[in-house]
Amino acid sequence: MSALWTSDEIAAATGGAASGAFVVNAVTFDSREVEAGSLFLALKGEVTDGHRFVAKAYAAGAAGAIVSEPVDGPHVLVPDAMAALNALGTAARLRAPAKRVGVTGSVGKTGTKEALADALARGNKGAVHRSVKSYNNHTGVPLTLSRMPRDAAFGVFEMGMNHSGELAKLTQLVRPHVALVTTIAPAHIEYFGTEDKIADAKGEIFAGLEPGGTAIIPFDSPHRDRLIAAARPHAAHIVTFGRAAGADVTALEVIPKAEGTHIMARLPGAELSFTLSQPGDHWVSNALAVLAAVQAVGGDLAAAGLALADMAGLAGRGARHRVAVPSGGTALLLDESYNANSASMRATLSVLAGLPATRRIAVLGEMRELGAASEALHAELAGPVQQAGVSLAILVGNGMAPLARALAGICETVHVASADAALETLEGAMRDGDALLIKGSNAVGLSRIVNALTSGS
Repeated sequence: MSALWTSDEIAAATGGAASGAFVVNAVTFDSREVEAGSLFLALKGEVTDGHRFVAKAYAAGAAGAIVSEPVDGPHVLVPDAMAALNALGTAARLRAPAKRVGVTGSVGKTGTKEALADALARGNKGAVHRSVKSYNNHTGVPLTLSRMPRDAAFGVFEMGMNHSGELAKLTQLVRPHVALVTTIAPAHIEYFGTEDKIADAKGEIFAGLEPGGTAIIPFDSPHRDRLIAAARPHAAHIVTFGRAAGADVTALEVIPKAEGTHIMARLPGAELSFTLSQPGDHWVSNALAVLAAVQAVGGDLAAAGLALADMAGLAGRGARHRVAVPSGGTALLLDESYNANSASMRATLSVLAGLPATRRIAVLGEMRELGAASEALHAELAGPVQQAGVSLAILVGNGMAPLARALAGICETVHVASADAALETLEGAMRDGDALLIKGSNAVGLSRIVNALTSGS
């Protein structure tokens, strides 16, 4: 297997000067991720300076570094390491033949990105490159690009934002052949004021489309026409997906099953019958978006259907665990602890409603970055909680106070200040046969509850 980068290639891409010859097979700016053969980027940030960790990176096996200050060890010296990362990402994009897909949206970015990468990989073993974790910002996107192998056939890139103009920059780095918007919801509305403005910011992804590119847009969204208007100047093809009959990619049949959902999908010129492993209406929508993207890049639809049937839940985004109950027996845990907004809360509460259980418990953390809409959006979750048949709601954080008031008389409710307090309450309340949903904004720290409950499983 050829090296990911040689020192000469790095120097040529970044305009830097190499201290000597070396080759690397991985790229990172986190010294904790360094492995043998890595390239370490010494980025300077507001809080710390990556040059402090160069020696640690070498000790962990780094084969070279990109630095803006002279160091002892193999390196490429550049004026600005962040600019060098962007340049390296651009060089990776230009040299690889990969068909690139950019994925954004208020909800479902990471899950859709993972499902799409798996769908493409099913028919192209080893030829698909993807963003890892949620590396979707101004550092994560160029890092993901810089890691793309020179012979990649497909690249799937998650792109996020919480301010206007951010996606415009990211999409110019990726230059996708296909740009996909999953959905629009009031995530980060504190910084935008209205959902229309969120839709406009998400629509920035279309401005980076390669000539002849495809825009994939949610047909059922109230912002559909706004997104289409944003795409029209840049996209040669606009494809919609959704449950309504007018969508280009839609579901002719949706049949819930004990494990997942059977779907008969209709696409332009094709039909596909498959079983989706992940439950919930939101995953039906995500799967239709995946199929639209697979078709747009010329992938294998039949292989995509097989991949969607085998897809496992992601940690923090739908993974399921059977956990021990302190008093004996087990409970089913649905881990949605990574993040939350009002749309994803409603979607996962509907999944909880369908889980087999003698009793349902929801541990819900406050939703952040909602601004003036926060009180109303939290209180409005009372209906979905009731519809899910929740017997006990454990609410975490000050922002959950409106929901605690709204749930009075609907179900038993405990409002606590921290994840640790929620864990203590939950451990005392769990019973054999319970189904547990754990979901909240990442900063609330509900993943600690998941880790504590699953550590012995």
